[in-house]
Amino acid sequence: MGEVEINQEDQVILISSHIITYGGAADEKVTETIRAEIETMWNEPRGTISLKGISFLVKFKITAECRPMIDEEEVLANTDPRNNYFRIEDYAHGNISFVDGLGCNTGYFKLENLYVGSTTAAHEYGHTLGLEHPDDCDYRGKGVPGIMYPRGTLVDAEFQYDPSKPAGVTGGTMHPMHRKVFAEDIAALKLERLRFKNDKSIVGEFTNVFHESHREV
Repeated sequence: MGEVEINQEDQVILISSHIITYGGAADEKVTETIRAEIETMWNEPRGTISLKGISFLVKFKITAECRPMIDEEEVLANTDPRNNYFRIEDYAHGNISFVDGLGCNTGYFKLENLYVGSTTAAHEYGHTLGLEHPDDCDYRGKGVPGIMYPRGTLVDAEFQYDPSKPAGVTGGTMHPMHRKVFAEDIAALKLERLRFKNDKSIVGEFTNVFHESHREV
């Protein structure tokens, strides 16, 4: 989720999101890894959209802070569209990181998924902006997979966990480190459909879910 602002003079659309991490495995280092990955990957394609015939560059400004002991009521009562709350733990049901739906501002991350270059945070951020997994997850013959392709996607051998494995077997699916954000992903946000007031709007929705540790549930 984020706040969208149009800068008419510079012809820039700025999406601002603030990542707030909490939980037993949240710390400053992993929080900065998440922040940097999202901002770097989503700015990399320098995507543009057209508003009233004028081309605008879409930029992402991602800030972050670590709040391991954040109060549940603060999350539930949040009204700032920039705030995204993610619990980080070393254990997660299903062994996966997730967010609370398409266009949301909360989720639960497994620490193991958040190593530098994993692309997990950038992928889940795409969900918070409303992007789905592609319908066809056989990407063979098409090169580098886009950021919204899920684990288990079939890709060319060079983008697999193990290039020597046949497609579809253990090791023969997409290694998430190979995902990239493309201009097509920026276009898929359909920012031109947002309703702006005083050149500002919101992408995503308030879910404001406070997650308990899965070890304690």
